[in-house]
Amino acid sequence: MNLRRVQPVLVFVAVIAATRLACGQDYAIGADVSFLGQAEKQGVVFKDNGVSRPGLQILRDHGYNWIRLRLFHTPAQLPNNLEYTIALAKDAKKLGFKFLLDYHYADDWADPGKQPIPKAWQGKSHPELVQAVFEYTRDTMAAFRDAGVLPDMVQIGNEVINGMLWPDGKLPANWDNFAQLVYAGINGVEAGRGNNPRPKIMIHIDRGADLKRTKEFFDKLNSYDVPYDIIGQSYYPWWHGSLNDLRQNLEFMAREYQKDIINSLVGRCLIKLFQQKRHRHRAAFGNRSSQLESRRFNSVDAITEYFVLIR
Repeated sequence: MNLRRVQPVLVFVAVIAATRLACGQDYAIGADVSFLGQAEKQGVVFKDNGVSRPGLQILRDHGYNWIRLRLFHTPAQLPNNLEYTIALAKDAKKLGFKFLLDYHYADDWADPGKQPIPKAWQGKSHPELVQAVFEYTRDTMAAFRDAGVLPDMVQIGNEVINGMLWPDGKLPANWDNFAQLVYAGINGVEAGRGNNPRPKIMIHIDRGADLKRTKEFFDKLNSYDVPYDIIGQSYYPWWHGSLNDLRQNLEFMAREYQKDIINSLVGRCLIKLFQQKRHRHRAAFGNRSSQLESRRFNSVDAITEYFVLIR
């Protein structure tokens, strides 16, 4: 697959795999394609072996079976509003993809360093924010439902290790507020799904190889009896640690929390790891490291081998 034109656009490539699936069930392999529609509208051409094809079709033909789409409340600079996201979801569902919806609950990027309140919600009290999260989630879920593209999984917030909707839900000072905001999102999913099966609920942080912070966060979250199904993790090796650290944390989470675990942002980070720190993993992987690097995680076989290596 020729990805020379793809890499500058799909900068948020994600590899998705639940750890228990390694025991015999199918892997879930996916990509965050939130900006694919914008790229193709702007004339970006995606090629597979020199043949121009739609980006989603290329991914599907190479074994990808999940997509993730980010949803922003009222984005001024980014394309990812409700109408745009529903259109992308329709295109993906036509090809048989399963669909993870990532609520940022912000007008722009939300991550561990910033969790801005949408402009429309600024000045609201905590109870008003809780109600706003519920109603917004309910109404947007209903819109996906009515369009025939109800998500298979929903992410309540993005990389929420430090909370969401700052300052109201900022951690560690405001755990009660944060938990109520998360509950509001989950209740909104339930209210908006209608008679359809309930989407799986993901709680997503960014501490893939950081066992200590992972434990602190989920031990505290679980004390509030939050009803979620999936632990989502981002793994950034230059911040979080080695592949061995990641493997140890995956094993810990699976054993301790008895949940499916998804590495929802990892592919691009690992490419950088193999490029910049080759000497660190060569001892662990031997000659196979250069093989993996050359394949650049652009095939399902290479991605699967990565998960075999951390098992």
